[in-house]
Amino acid sequence: MLDSEDVDAISIVTPDADHVAVTTEAISRGKHVLCEKPLAPHADDAQLLASAATSAGVINMVNFSYRSAPAIQRAYALIRDGEIGDIVHIEASYLQSWLSDQSPGWRSDPSSLWRLSSRHSQGALGDVGVHILDFASYPVGDIDALSCRVQSFDGLKGTSVGEYILDANDSAVIQVEFANGALGVIHATRWASGHPNSLRLRIFGTLGSIVIDLDASSRRLFQFRGRNSKRGRWRRIDCPRTPNNYERFIRSILTGVNDQPDFARGAYIQNILKCCEESSRIGSRLTVDGVTA
Repeated sequence: MLDSEDVDAISIVTPDADHVAVTTEAISRGKHVLCEKPLAPHADDAQLLASAATSAGVINMVNFSYRSAPAIQRAYALIRDGEIGDIVHIEASYLQSWLSDQSPGWRSDPSSLWRLSSRHSQGALGDVGVHILDFASYPVGDIDALSCRVQSFDGLKGTSVGEYILDANDSAVIQVEFANGALGVIHATRWASGHPNSLRLRIFGTLGSIVIDLDASSRRLFQFRGRNSKRGRWRRIDCPRTPNNYERFIRSILTGVNDQPDFARGAYIQNILKCCEESSRIGSRLTVDGVTA
């Protein structure tokens, strides 16, 4: 397929462990690539892919799918335009419930089991944590330092099912420090009963706040405006449709202008995940370049 001149671009939707090999082959043949997240299981590989795509001059994007939500695009614009002042604090969560499901469910589903094995994935941190880290930092800015704790609840889910060793993390709690001085708490889990797939973001600034709840709507956010919390008011903002990642990928191919989120962004987020894992392992706060702080 990759050798065909009729193929301009590919979308990579394989399990995480195969992203590097398939993406490398595609880039070597000059194909444009939209890759599922995470870009690569390891930060160094993700950076190599970003460099290779740039050198080859191919359009490259990572499918951080919640970037397609009009609400996050509007939040980005509001913050850019100073509508809620200087950002001080954020709270973000991505909650799933499928591990708490008592039916056979995931125990007989290979498409779920590979996500629980460190041989195949980075667990909840790499599966849902990667989404909420991108979602929370996109409108706020770069993360400079973090402290993280990840946990695999082996006593609750067991240690293996068939060929799969269930040793990947199930939950992650991350304290983050942004380059602009803001603090935040970001957490992700697969044990959130009652929340099949819930993503929420709250951003607090010196002039107001923004709340996004994708369970309620991907095209709506709430903004509080005013220094006086008693006189200020919340207003609902209905957000017009924005191009989704697939549309932006195709537009990038047609125009030759690479849209976001690109491989460089994917590599950046993968480095955040690497720091999260290391912080949890050593029990210390780390700067994003991996230095103990």
